[in-house]
Amino acid sequence: MTGGTGNGRAGIGRRGAIAGSAAATLLASPLLTRLGNAAMPSSDLLIVNAKITTLDRANPQADAAAIRDGRFLAVGREAEVRAAAAPDATVIDAKGRRLIPGLIDSHIHVIRGGLNYNMELRWDGVPTLADAMAMLRAQVARTPAPQWVRVVGGFTEHQFAEKRLPTLEELNAAAPDTPVFILHLYDRALLNGAALRAVGYGKDTPNPPGGEIQRDAAGNPTGLLLALPNAMILYSTLAKGPKLPEEYQVNSTRHFMRELNSLGVTSVIDAGGGFQNYPDDYAIIEKLHADGEMTLRIAYNLFTQKPKEELKDFATWSDTVKPGDGDDRYRLNGAGEMLVYSAADFEDFRVARPEMPPNMETDLEPVVRLLAERRWPWRLHATYDETIGRALDVFEKVNRDIPLQGLNWFFDHAETISERNIDRIAALGGGIAVQHRMAYQGEYFVERYGAKAAEATPPIAKMMAAGVPVGAGTDATRVASYNPWVSLSWLVTGKTVGGLSLYPMANRLDRETALRLWTEANTWFSNEQGRKGRIEAGQLADAALLSDDYMAVPEDRIPHIRSVLTLLGGAVVHGEGDYDTLAPPLPKPMPDWSPVATVGGYHRDPRTVQKQAAECGCHSGCAVHGHDHAAALGADVPSSDARSFWGVFGCGCWAV
Repeated sequence: MTGGTGNGRAGIGRRGAIAGSAAATLLASPLLTRLGNAAMPSSDLLIVNAKITTLDRANPQADAAAIRDGRFLAVGREAEVRAAAAPDATVIDAKGRRLIPGLIDSHIHVIRGGLNYNMELRWDGVPTLADAMAMLRAQVARTPAPQWVRVVGGFTEHQFAEKRLPTLEELNAAAPDTPVFILHLYDRALLNGAALRAVGYGKDTPNPPGGEIQRDAAGNPTGLLLALPNAMILYSTLAKGPKLPEEYQVNSTRHFMRELNSLGVTSVIDAGGGFQNYPDDYAIIEKLHADGEMTLRIAYNLFTQKPKEELKDFATWSDTVKPGDGDDRYRLNGAGEMLVYSAADFEDFRVARPEMPPNMETDLEPVVRLLAERRWPWRLHATYDETIGRALDVFEKVNRDIPLQGLNWFFDHAETISERNIDRIAALGGGIAVQHRMAYQGEYFVERYGAKAAEATPPIAKMMAAGVPVGAGTDATRVASYNPWVSLSWLVTGKTVGGLSLYPMANRLDRETALRLWTEANTWFSNEQGRKGRIEAGQLADAALLSDDYMAVPEDRIPHIRSVLTLLGGAVVHGEGDYDTLAPPLPKPMPDWSPVATVGGYHRDPRTVQKQAAECGCHSGCAVHGHDHAAALGADVPSSDARSFWGVFGCGCWAV
């Protein structure tokens, strides 16, 4: 294929002229200029020798794409695309890999998550509890007082081969002096003795409403906190821990965005969150936007923070900002996912469904009426059909006075929604954003309600058949993982991360349909239809070149797919393996004891690591450390003796 490098290394050329060692200096060459923290071609960019899933029904397959001024210029056969591009176009050889539109997460808590990412040890995707505890012990050894070791969601006990969580005794043995906080879904948190001392929980500490501090026979806290069903006890306890200073939060958010880029994510809709006050807690993302250092497109929703003051919040905000304010990188999307606290049901399937209070409708109506009058789209968290039905009573009442059509409002979650309520949503012009929470909680749902009831949780096929806009996301980082490929696997296979088969074929999606829910379908939820989500001339040039062919790999390999090259508006925001030299450098994680500096984020499957090692040529990747090189972490990392340094993880294979 013309334009290829032929040397198995850099994968980028100027009519094939830039290859091998020349790629190492490419970012400094006049071919590429700087746009914030991303490398941006000064001329056109060509991607050739690709298997392109365009999601453009008029042009579904292609092998080449040209990009100009941040948008796709031409997509099709290579000869035609080359003819459309400038003669000096920069060429990237995809080497036969699958290229897809950049993934869009319609429900994630990325702004809050970014502020804390560098402090968190991620157990996302870790296959055994033994592995997880080895990571924990190593992090305890690195973490200075008075800092905590935190594992904040993104995993379930069912993913572990042992099918259990660590015991409190195991936690205390692993960390006798360093506070450890482990959040498991929204049902419980485990604290060691040092963490209990740090937060001040003792015999006289009362249980908060909706939560329980488990105690021993003498009345002393054991370290187990339970959401019954209100998760506020979990949030509020976590909030007592140390926070990163502003400079570190900037660094942390950049690393979290790059982690998402490494999985092919280019856009998200931020769903707000508890302890995420506007505008104070948006200062870091605002700074990154102003400095041109955002590598994700973020549309954000505003989440009310105080019960009984919800109407005041939205009235104040809607007097000063409006949906659409911002640009393609950062813009206000609307209200939610919390509109009023009395309408928030909780999704802990270990406990019975909570009944919403009788004042739900009277609290919700004035907020919805205000939003409809001021043409603010909204999203509303609702797990159960009963909650959805009562909310729809309010929406229909407001709709009689103020038509809701065209507002692109929607429900989040909707695991147990009925066909009747699906039809009511369709009649009002609403949508439903689904997340892969059942991939993490499906076993608990089956235990409580039975396998038959779990077969359509949520009933995605029925939603789509009714003509309701449906989009997909993760609800990361505190419940499910942020990894989009786990969600895509769940949509396609109907299985939990623990391997339980939940859904019959009728409620599973084919791979292309699932991918559409992660790309073009999600643009409805941010009012950006036609602007992105497909590889099509005129759309924003967001794309991901995949480590494995999503359309062809065995189903059990889907969760392990990564992006080897991610483009945002034609700018390289992530590269690895063949394309690692094209990615703009990140500063090393701050603080220096950050788990991100050693074990990174989502667990890397050994087969993916081995494949990347073969491509790189050093053959030194490993399942614990991934395939980064110790030298890339900076001079402060004591990696000169690889075997002794990395031996705390039980291996000495690090590439140096």
